[in-house]
Amino acid sequence: MDISQFTTNYLNSFRQALDAVDVSVNNKTISFSEAMIQAVELIKQAQKLNKKVMMVGNGGSAGIASHMSVDYWKNGGVRATAFNDSSLLTCIANDLSYAEVFSKPIETFADKGDIVFCISSSGNSKNILNAAEQAGRSGCTIITFSGFAKENPLRKMGNLNFYVPSCSYGFVEIIHNLIIHTILDAKLYCVDKKDVFNKNLPY
Repeated sequence: MDISQFTTNYLNSFRQALDAVDVSVNNKTISFSEAMIQAVELIKQAQKLNKKVMMVGNGGSAGIASHMSVDYWKNGGVRATAFNDSSLLTCIANDLSYAEVFSKPIETFADKGDIVFCISSSGNSKNILNAAEQAGRSGCTIITFSGFAKENPLRKMGNLNFYVPSCSYGFVEIIHNLIIHTILDAKLYCVDKKDVFNKNLPY
């Protein structure tokens, strides 16, 4: 297979993964559009009640958490953060364990009614599973983003669960980022009446 053929195959496979995204509530599948309605409503209410959105993830998912938490507060006006500070991570990993690097900050900073985005390509990362468990104990709403195996444990832990049926890190990470961006842009466009399509036109 040459590069041209690979590129065509890659993009076709990506479209198939995107089209096959599954969203569930209480182990029941709902449509993507209904999931967007629910997610935007959660973000809208969090903003109205001055609640926070906390995003956690490892590696590429940490990058998504950092990027999108900034977009949520800078562009969306929603209080949002990601626990990716290097001193925080190394301190908790050293003094407690890496499995607690997100659950401990959530335990400390979460208020009832906050939202926690738990992002894990595999849905198996112990520190993300612990974060989801702690978020539940703290009275937070949990939105999960996972991929790889259909029966991954994270997929059953959220109030709203987005699952990408792909074993490609690239596909899963890109689609997670796309979904989280779509939630924000849907809020901006439909609730805040801001043009997310043409706001940056050079004229």
